[in-house]
This record gives sequence, C-alpha cells and structure tokens, in this order.
Amino acid sequence: MSLTKTIRARIWMLALTSAAAGALVACNRSGADSNAQAAAAMPVKIQLAKNVAVHDSTEYVATLKSRDSAVIMPQVEGWITEIYVHSGEPVAAGALLVQIDPAKQQATVKSQQNARAAQEANVVYAREQYKRTSGLYKAGVVSKQELDQAKSALDAAEAQLEALDAQLHEQQVQLHYYTVNAPRAGIVGDVPVRVGDRVTTGTVLTTVDKPGSLEAYIYVPVERSGQLRRGMPADIVDQQENVLAESHVTFISPRVDDSSQTVLVKSVIANRSEHLRTSQFTRARLVWGTKMMPLAPVLAVSRLGGQYFAFVAEPAKGGFVARQKPLKVGQMVGNDYAVLDGIKPGDRIIVSGTQFLVDGMPVAPQS
Repeated sequence: MSLTKTIRARIWMLALTSAAAGALVACNRSGADSNAQAAAAMPVKIQLAKNVAVHDSTEYVATLKSRDSAVIMPQVEGWITEIYVHSGEPVAAGALLVQIDPAKQQATVKSQQNARAAQEANVVYAREQYKRTSGLYKAGVVSKQELDQAKSALDAAEAQLEALDAQLHEQQVQLHYYTVNAPRAGIVGDVPVRVGDRVTTGTVLTTVDKPGSLEAYIYVPVERSGQLRRGMPADIVDQQENVLAESHVTFISPRVDDSSQTVLVKSVIANRSEHLRTSQFTRARLVWGTKMMPLAPVLAVSRLGGQYFAFVAEPAKGGFVARQKPLKVGQMVGNDYAVLDGIKPGDRIIVSGTQFLVDGMPVAPQS
C-alpha cells in the first residue's frame, strides 16, 4: 500500500513539473514576442498639430507709381540746344532742365515789338490830331463831322495798340515755353532726348519724381471683386515672402476693365527705406481674412497622383502605429502647409523617416 502511494506521488510531481515547464516556456515566448515587437518599432520624430491663425490671402502682380511724379513735355516744337540736368540728379522747383532753340520765336517777338512801337507813334499822332481838331471845333473853324472823324481815328489807333499789346504778350509767353523748367523739386528720371533732337509737344523730355510715397496698382480678377473692401491689408512682398512694405486698400475702381476683366485696386506705400522704385513690378498680397487651422511641415507631406498625404502616429495595443492620412492643403505659411482637412489639433504628425513608412507600421514617437 505504501509502495503504491509512493508511485502516485512521483507521477503527480512529474505532472506538476511538466506543467510548470510548459507555463515557463509560454511566458518566455510571450515576453519574446513583446520584446520583438518593441524592437521592430521604428523611431520617428513627431510634431503635435495645433490651430494657428492663418491669413486667407492671394498674391497679385502690382505696378508701383509715384504719387508725385511729373512727366515733362515741351509746349512748343523745335530743336534742343541745351540739356542742363542728368538722370538721377536732384533739382529744385523752377530749375532749368532743357533749352529749345528760341531764335525764330525771338524774331517774332522783335517784330511784334516794332509793330507796337509804330502803332504807339500812330496813337500819339491821332491824339494830337484830335486835340487840335477839338480846339478848332470850339473856335468854330471845323465842323462836328471833322471832330468825330478825329475822335474815331484816335479810338481806332488806341484799339490797334491794345491788340498789338495782347499779341506781343502772347508771343512773349510763347517765348518763355522754349525754356523748360522743373515744376517741382524732385529727382530727374531718364532723359531720352539729346542735344540736336527735334521735339514736338508730344515728346517726353524727362520726369521729375518727388521721393516718398508710392501707389501700388493691383489688378484683381472680377470673380473676387465682391470680397474687396477698403482698408483690407495689401502688403508688398518679395520672392521670399518677406514683407517689404505694409499697406491697405485705399481705392477700389467702380468699373471693370473690359479687356482684362479685372478691377483696379490701389494702396499707398510709404517707402520709407526707398527700396522700391517708380514703375517697378512687384508682388502685392491681399489678405481676405484670418482662419484658425492646423499646420503640417512641408517635410511631412508627400504628394501622390495629385493627392497630398501625411503620416500620423496613432495609439495601438502596446505602442503606436503609423497611419497615412489624405490631406487637403491650403496656402504655404513659411515652411508649413495650412491643412484644410485631414489633420486635427492634437494629432502626432510624423516628420522624419516618412519615406520608409507604410500604413500600420509600428513606430516609436520621439518629440
């Protein structure tokens, strides 16, 4: 009886030992699988998405024009004999710019002066004649008709003198136009004419621009004209999106240009640094409004077949996995895309190693 008990006890111990060994093997396998999964997770850097204020803006080509620019054209025709200024030279108001040959006009003025002098002598003679005739009429020597004739001759002579005075003044003013002066103080622009050139009243001699404020002429497609409003931001930017001058819309044309189907918009540019120039083409950014939306770094966004994608790290059992999200992106904000749809605030955007990721791949996020 004791032998049988001993055999049974040994069998029971063997069974317990075998069960314990099986349990230990199972635990080792489970731990190995967890360690293997942890070891297989790819380390990636992440950036938490958060809402920021993003301007809804559009850039257009703008032309800068001086608000105080004078185009200098002659008021008479003739040959240029002297040019007194050079391009880029500052001048004062009234400064001499160009001289047009005045010889012919001077001769005309001289002829008018001689004619006036002759007529002035006629007036003196007619006045003396009237004075004598008046005395004789009072003495009863001449008739009333002769007195009237003398008075009529005097009136005609004086009227003729006044007409010659007016003609002489007109010719003297005309002579003044052969000397071209600066209408205001400023900087001389390009001088396309040369000494010896013949100019007409339609020839541009130069320009005089007053340093300071400019005006940006922006042509906005008529489709967006309904969103235009006075006072909205209209900044001047360079190729790197740096703001060169801040401004706002000061004028909106009530008419549409029938050839380009655009609406003219103007904004005043202070140009305190004087980096901008008259007639320069530049870029103007109109800001339609501001919206709150998340940003996605450019390095985190890929494009396949015209569709934008980004990977985000999502929690999964035992860690994180990469999930590929289709995006709808807006404009660029620095080095980021403004995301219209596909990413929400708080998402962990994967910003490194995206070229090695596939959907559902285990990842180990690192801030």
